[in-house]
Amino acid sequence: MRAFWKSITDGFELHQLWGQFKSEAKASYRLYSADVDWKEIDDQSRGLGRIVRSARALFKALLMMLSPSRRVLLLLAIVLLVIQPTFHLDSVPRINIHIQLRGLGVAILFVLLALELADRITMKRDLEIAREIQEWLVPEQPPSVAGLDIAFATRPQNTVAGDYYDAFLRPVPVHDSGKQPLLVAVADVAGKSVPAALLMATFQASLHALTATSVTLAEIVTGLDRYCRDHSLDGRRFTTAFLAEIDVETYEMQYVNAGHNEPILLRASGVIERLSTGGPPFGIPAFSQNDVPYPFGHVQLQAGDMLFIFTDGVIEAVNESDEEYGEARLLHCVQAASSESASTTLNRVMGDVNAFVGQARQFDDITSLVVRVGV
Repeated sequence: MRAFWKSITDGFELHQLWGQFKSEAKASYRLYSADVDWKEIDDQSRGLGRIVRSARALFKALLMMLSPSRRVLLLLAIVLLVIQPTFHLDSVPRINIHIQLRGLGVAILFVLLALELADRITMKRDLEIAREIQEWLVPEQPPSVAGLDIAFATRPQNTVAGDYYDAFLRPVPVHDSGKQPLLVAVADVAGKSVPAALLMATFQASLHALTATSVTLAEIVTGLDRYCRDHSLDGRRFTTAFLAEIDVETYEMQYVNAGHNEPILLRASGVIERLSTGGPPFGIPAFSQNDVPYPFGHVQLQAGDMLFIFTDGVIEAVNESDEEYGEARLLHCVQAASSESASTTLNRVMGDVNAFVGQARQFDDITSLVVRVGV
């Protein structure tokens, strides 16, 4: 029994199981309640009447998420369980048979559960394949660059993510020195799960296609914005991004912030700078046919400096009390980085976010990228 219980619970303690259940219940409630007109319910009823109307509206939202045939089966099962009809077969002399249909209602519920589980397993298998493909699109290991220590990590909200991170030496030198500059990118496609992941894949392909030529970073940004505008569904699927190009000899960095969370530049002296120069997210429809102008920022990185780039899933992570992690906690955690390695800083920040969130359900992708200049 002990081995069976361990296999069922995956080794979780009871308080962990209860925390997981609460977070899943909250997420399900948010899903169903999104289709409920709460304003209408508040206007039309109070007290017990409001509770009844709310329960009915939530049940209807749940019901409409099923296929028509499964809706009918669910209603039939509820009727059989609530009414508990009994049939008497006593037309034959000396024979009196009672047939209770409550068990049929239970059987129907189990059949519905099995069908929903089968759909979920099929979808999960497809998502796992999509996840493997997505992992091919992002680097497994950071590039080896003399004097630079790079680390990155991501935690998808679902099996696949709309966050994108990358760090690579451009194949074609674009400076007079002939050295290949390091390109660093972190992006976040609006939305979650499969739609965002598909757009993330096209963003990655566009970026790599553009950086394989000798075009400048400004031309790369213009090309990405054009592509995103053509595939943004009238701005509903925009992409925030931070792109930076670092000279591997001088450590001079030029960057553009396209509506992204401002990266944190921690100087060796302990001073923090925020990198905000840029423009709107990629894919926002322009007011004219002209390209959107993106100003560029220029920073001279020094020995001991650290660049921390992140997506909004980091600071918007919530705990069981619906409290956000917030920028204040992130700044405090980053400022304590001192002269540690990029991977140590990354693990500490991600661990701090995980500890803050606890058993609460994750509602957005969480991605961080760290670049440390060697001392």
